Amino acid sequence: MTFRSRVITATLGAAAIAVILACLASFVTTRNSLLHSVDESLNAQASQAMPSGSTSSSNGDDQRIGAYVLLVLPSGLTVPASSVPVDQTILSVAKGDTARVLRSVNVRGHFYRELIISMPVGSVVSGSNGTYITKTTTAELFIVDITGQVIELRNLVRTLLVVAAGGLLLALTLGLFLARAALHPLEKVTNEIEAIAETNDMGYRLDEGDEDELGRLRRVFNRLLSTVESSQALQRQLVLDASHELRTPLTSLRTNAQVLSKASQLSADDLLLLTGDMVTQVDELASLVTDLGELARGERSEGPIEALRLDECVDECVDTARTYARIKDISIETEVSTSTVLGRHDRLTRAVSNLLTNAVKFTPQGGRIAVRSSNGTISVSDSGPGINDEDRPFVFDRFWRSPTARALPGSGLGLSIVAQVVAELQGRVTVDRDPILGGARFTISLPIAADA
Repeated sequence: MTFRSRVITATLGAAAIAVILACLASFVTTRNSLLHSVDESLNAQASQAMPSGSTSSSNGDDQRIGAYVLLVLPSGLTVPASSVPVDQTILSVAKGDTARVLRSVNVRGHFYRELIISMPVGSVVSGSNGTYITKTTTAELFIVDITGQVIELRNLVRTLLVVAAGGLLLALTLGLFLARAALHPLEKVTNEIEAIAETNDMGYRLDEGDEDELGRLRRVFNRLLSTVESSQALQRQLVLDASHELRTPLTSLRTNAQVLSKASQLSADDLLLLTGDMVTQVDELASLVTDLGELARGERSEGPIEALRLDECVDECVDTARTYARIKDISIETEVSTSTVLGRHDRLTRAVSNLLTNAVKFTPQGGRIAVRSSNGTISVSDSGPGINDEDRPFVFDRFWRSPTARALPGSGLGLSIVAQVVAELQGRVTVDRDPILGGARFTISLPIAADA
């Protein structure tokens, strides 16, 4: 079922419920009004006929209210004699089992309203033959012919059915018109979205329109287009940057492989140097592919988020970094206190390790590195040259490398991975100059775990 059909069906259903309830209320109100008028007449007749515990019986019609009265004995006889059927309900009242009954009956196609009142033994009865006292319980039966009212009610039902059918037809017509008018802007939006899907033009933007639900849909879709366009631009840039970074080591490997084909003409020292260069270039390629894989995870990685001891993660990364720092006689000083954050262990250790690797790379021979951690904050400082103020906005960009670092090994993705991990953990990372060591100082701030 289409959305248009659902709107029309909902409109027609609501109108049908409203029309049916209105007709039912009209019928019930009219019926109750008619019966209430008749019942009041019967009750008035009964109250007039029984002053001070006595009753009067008429052998003819009461012209005042259009009713006539019968006296029914427990045996079923009526006074005066009448062709009115005497059933178990009337006999039950005549025997004193029931005190009072008000009902509607159908007698050979005619409809009557009956009020049956029980009379105890010794009731005074006045009739055309005089006054006498009953020796048994009896029932006084007040009857009104309501055939005319029933016919009027039936006519009302037919009229209401015609009105209901007309109302539903009108609701269907209005539903078609309103659905077309209401869904026309939505159809326009759908056509625009289909055109975007066919042309793949992520730069197109919908007209945001008014401040209503449809305008909100347009604005949300425009934000989605902006996100997709930005993602596509980042993907293209990543591919271009990756191809550029891969081109240099691959070209060098190709050159060295060509030289290696003439190994018989090389000395042992040249051959050892050549193979060493090739191993280094392969290691750079492997590191670049690993970093690209980390970036390809996006802002969300797989695996459960758990409460992590930040001090333990830092100690683990520092122990690993010291094995590389010893080669350059670099000392790593730590000042770590206990704190707990929420995250993924492999991603958090990767970010801290990247900062330490970066610090070891730029710290000169015999330099110092300081690592501090407390209350969800990690800072890594070194005694290297630091980062110039004009370069700081770009240090976390993919493949960005400062002019002084382009001669050093690396892919330029390490700090990008750090920024990605920190964003995933809803933290922030900043860079400035350490006032004591004089080199760069990277600071990661992460939210403390709620259950720490």
